[in-house]
Amino acid sequence: MSFDSAKAFLREHGAEAIEHPGGTLYAHLCRVADRLAELGAGPDVQLAGLTHATYGTDGFPRPLLALTARDRLRAVIGEPAETLVYLYGACDRDRTWPMLAETATVHDRFTGEAVRLDGGQLMPFVDLSIVNELDVIEHHPRLLAEHGPYFHDLFDRWALVTSPDVADEAQRVLTGI
Repeated sequence: MSFDSAKAFLREHGAEAIEHPGGTLYAHLCRVADRLAELGAGPDVQLAGLTHATYGTDGFPRPLLALTARDRLRAVIGEPAETLVYLYGACDRDRTWPMLAETATVHDRFTGEAVRLDGGQLMPFVDLSIVNELDVIEHHPRLLAEHGPYFHDLFDRWALVTSPDVADEAQRVLTGI
């Protein structure tokens, strides 16, 4: 399990050829992983950040790998990171995000189930969600103009389940653009 292997996996699955705010999906994924590292996230969270769009997301429905092949990603990044990638990709944002801090529950858009996160999963999930959105906002500033109040409110509600460094970064980005 290495970052080089994960980057090779992304390139092999076409992430460099997929457009995304700020260039390519590959560039976005690398920026998310790098920012998570800068903000003190551990290696599993960084690897999840690097590969978070592997199964597509509620906001970016272009998977690099079918859900039936989860074992392939798990072999590259390990089970803890792959579980976070799955949860991130499966998250039905409209149903999950508003009450996430209170319920610690992710509504799985793939299965329809409600999945309760354990104490060790909630903060990494929230941190990854915030860092991803910050990168998109920085590379597509119109989103902040259109949805700034929503993100301010959401990130404020998540403050108690966000790492302090990520919360500070969210404040910096949301007030600095």
